[in-house]
Amino acid sequence: MEGTRQQKVSRELQRSLAEIIRSKGMAAFDGAMLTVSGVRISPDLSVAYVYISVFPSEKAGKVMSILKENTRALRGELGNMTGKQLRIIPEISFFLDSSLDYVEHIEELLKK
Repeated sequence: MEGTRQQKVSRELQRSLAEIIRSKGMAAFDGAMLTVSGVRISPDLSVAYVYISVFPSEKAGKVMSILKENTRALRGELGNMTGKQLRIIPEISFFLDSSLDYVEHIEELLKK
């Protein structure tokens, strides 16, 4: 169960990361469209687990490798954006959010 502070920091990180990714454009991510679908943060606010949804899902592997290579730079930009609100910028770990693929799979099964 997340506390109020964790929820507020998670929302701020999600908003800021979405803005950073949007500003880079689709070309930076192999032509894929990215959505920051959620952010979970550890109780001590030192680690942020960022869930990314990728469209088209075929490019998910390539996009995740690009994100992992650029984690340090993204954290730096995040620090520039949220430096006034947060004392410590959390470490970032990216995870693929496959919930959209799951919904699509269920819809296909229901059509049969």
